[in-house]
Amino acid sequence: MSAIIKNSLQKGISYQAYRELVKHLVDKKSNTGEEKTKALANYTKLNDKRMKRWDKTIKISEASNRRINEFRHHITWLVITESWCGDAAHMLPAINKIAELSNYIDMKIVIRDENLELMDAFLTYGSRSVPKLIMIDDETGDVLTTYGPRPSEATSYVNRFKAENGELTPEFKEDLQHWYNDDKGQNIIEDVTEMLCQLEPNVCQ
Repeated sequence: MSAIIKNSLQKGISYQAYRELVKHLVDKKSNTGEEKTKALANYTKLNDKRMKRWDKTIKISEASNRRINEFRHHITWLVITESWCGDAAHMLPAINKIAELSNYIDMKIVIRDENLELMDAFLTYGSRSVPKLIMIDDETGDVLTTYGPRPSEATSYVNRFKAENGELTPEFKEDLQHWYNDDKGQNIIEDVTEMLCQLEPNVCQ
């Protein structure tokens, strides 16, 4: 496992580099991943617009800001994603906003289909679901915890729908996008800052 993570970290790129990659793919009418289709290219284009909006508008509360600034543990966030993933387009900008506020958090991004050994070590109910955030201790190389592919409230929303209706419908997926838009990244910020508290309890005192 440590070798797989080390290899993926070496291939990881910054959030800014990832945003440039997505913009380049939009210009080429393409997408990340092994499968190249018009639909996935269109999702990539839509997600570029989503990320551009969230990069400008996501706000972090004073309480969350304080928690982030009090975190004093050197960690790396390794994020697995794909350009066409709708959940990732909402989550990555919020995760990046948190990382930018801390000198102790280094964020790197890798593409799922280029890192399947890594992805298969962090499946969600047996599925290669993205985005997946892996928090790694810089000193020991240990995996401290993981997060994703959705924030806690969206996960509950999805699980309830699946329990009642089976597969997710196109209508539900549209409703989920409305949820993300209404939430404005706050559930993600709350979830992740709470995880920082669990890693370093004095942050939440």
